[in-house]
Amino acid sequence: MRPTALGAAIVFAMTVSTDLASQAGLDTVQIRTQRLTDNVYVLQGAGGNIGLAVGDDAVFVVDDQFAPLTPKILAAIAALTPRPVRFVVNTHWHFDHTGGNENMGKAGALLVAHENVRKRMSTEQFIEAINRREPPSPPGALPVVTFTESVTFHVNGDDLIVTHVPPAHTDGDAMVYFSKANVLHMGDLFVSAGLPFVDRSSGGSIHGVIGAAERALVLANGATKVIPGHGPVTDRARLEVWRAMLVALRDRMQKEVAAGRTIEEVLAAKITEPYAKDWPGGHERFVRALYQELARR
Repeated sequence: MRPTALGAAIVFAMTVSTDLASQAGLDTVQIRTQRLTDNVYVLQGAGGNIGLAVGDDAVFVVDDQFAPLTPKILAAIAALTPRPVRFVVNTHWHFDHTGGNENMGKAGALLVAHENVRKRMSTEQFIEAINRREPPSPPGALPVVTFTESVTFHVNGDDLIVTHVPPAHTDGDAMVYFSKANVLHMGDLFVSAGLPFVDRSSGGSIHGVIGAAERALVLANGATKVIPGHGPVTDRARLEVWRAMLVALRDRMQKEVAAGRTIEEVLAAKITEPYAKDWPGGHERFVRALYQELARR
């Protein structure tokens, strides 16, 4: 917990990441910090939104974006507290949420995730929807502590409840609820500015995405601040609209499939167009994944 520990972590991360940042085009990315409560923040840069809780007990981080950004992320944290990062929880395995794991682990953080996150990071993965192959992660990037259903961290005077949900965005998704702060980090179970990415290659399912939203709505109230995997921090009301939209689109797709429509015919029908203004991203990818799942193709 010494102030010098965080400084050493930043120096370490800068050493391993500077060249990579230039190569990946991330050297110009800036980390933006938004305060949500007295000790809970969200950090935004490139990749998934980072949740952050600081206090006398520990610095607790949810997701860590890309490895080249670790020095900037640690610098943003250092502007808030001299304490080192003690825990990093991954909401799922995707590279834009776990890319900083190895750096964070080497700097002293304990890496925690659902057991399927470790399994997928341990072997080569192929994400069909974006035609991307991911090699196994180095041993130092793998979660050290895994769970199956849930795990609770009792730190900084709060109860941070990490809960796995049935296959949704992937098969290893978890949401993190900061109980007393009343902040809910949903990872990519929720995208506040677009339609969801249902990664069927990683065990994802539209039914699970809807179920996760329903579970989150039970946890949240009108004052809850909801951190999405991508997009601006929002609230329960927008999450409720998201859930209703997904149910409507799932029901519409079931009718299209029952009528024998091809994917080309469904795309031409532009069934997501009514939501394009309020939820502008990811439409074609979502329609294709929805069709594949409901038509079992």
